Amino acid sequence: MEPLDDSDSKLERVDSDQTSTSSASGISSVFSTDDFRNGDISSISSGSGEIPTCTVNRVILAPPLIAMSNEADKNEPAAPEEVVVTAVTREKCVGMNNKGVSWGHTSVIGRRREMEDAVAVIPGFMSRTCDHVGGCTAPGSRSSGEISPIHFFGVYDGHGGAQVAKFCAKRMHNVIAEEWEQEIAGGAEWQKRWEAVFANGFERTDSEIESDEVAPEMVGSTASVVVLSGCQIITSNCGDSRVVLCRRTQTVPLTVDQKPDREDELLRIEGEGGKVINWNGARVFGVLAMSRAIGDRYLRPWIIPVPEVTFTARTDEDECLILASDGLWDVMTNEEVGEVARSILRRRRRSLSSTEEISPTQVVADSLTEIAIGRNSTDNVSIIVVDLKSKRKRVQRPPSIS
Repeated sequence: MEPLDDSDSKLERVDSDQTSTSSASGISSVFSTDDFRNGDISSISSGSGEIPTCTVNRVILAPPLIAMSNEADKNEPAAPEEVVVTAVTREKCVGMNNKGVSWGHTSVIGRRREMEDAVAVIPGFMSRTCDHVGGCTAPGSRSSGEISPIHFFGVYDGHGGAQVAKFCAKRMHNVIAEEWEQEIAGGAEWQKRWEAVFANGFERTDSEIESDEVAPEMVGSTASVVVLSGCQIITSNCGDSRVVLCRRTQTVPLTVDQKPDREDELLRIEGEGGKVINWNGARVFGVLAMSRAIGDRYLRPWIIPVPEVTFTARTDEDECLILASDGLWDVMTNEEVGEVARSILRRRRRSLSSTEEISPTQVVADSLTEIAIGRNSTDNVSIIVVDLKSKRKRVQRPPSIS
């Protein structure tokens, strides 16, 4: 695809008449008008909010500056070049410079008979110092010791019923916060701590579903979650929902779908005596089209609630995060999603007035939902969009779970 900066004109009308269910007029300059037709986008839930910034400092080292010899001295005997390395310190981390983080989400039933998705946005689900959370790039600075809010976002795509997805949306963030309290005393390296927190948290949530008899044994859910600090984007994924980061003109996948025919997953399943059968796509025993999930006790040990965790340091070039169920990814590529999101956000940031009721992130979520339905997505569609470049002063909103 063309770089976004060269293609903004293609989407110049994308957000001209957006409402809570976006207008189709703008995207048609890039996408066919058929992308917006013939679908039920009755909203089960949607909304936007603004959450406060983190207060962590960061140190950045600039590239070396090389003192070149004077042009007039070209013919003189060569002398060793003098290399000058300049250290540039930034007093505030990316999260602090953003003056807060805004978000928007949608969750619609689409063409399915039942709504099985759930989403959770929990601003400030923990408050910790940056050096305790880990990944601070200015350890020992004044701000690294200041308490800052840490934010939680989650998309849960249920199958066989909505019970597990709804339980995860209400419970998962609390379990993760509790597990962090237990792990922080262990003294392990910060990434190892987070990996243990998510592994234990997902397993514990899975066990609570069984012990509390939340759902029948054939009901399960994906879980794609993000913990966002001032310096780090920490993702934990179980299943085939997905998280991507829009960074400048690139769309960077932060998770990898756990599908039964993924080479390592196929080897694991077959090593446990299981089978992957192609029945309308690769499925474990011809039943489930993913290889990891919370719940699904009927398919143990082949379906496991073990997440894959990634760590991404935030930069000034970060545009937004997008978490979504496969109702979106089944019909749109990462690059298409990123192009739409970047174009809308950049334009809306330039034109946003103090009286604007719909946030840019909500416009992105609404637009992506309409495109997915217009492209005949056959699944529920749930999307969270997190703006990482907001410059406005933010007022904390209450948690959102749906």
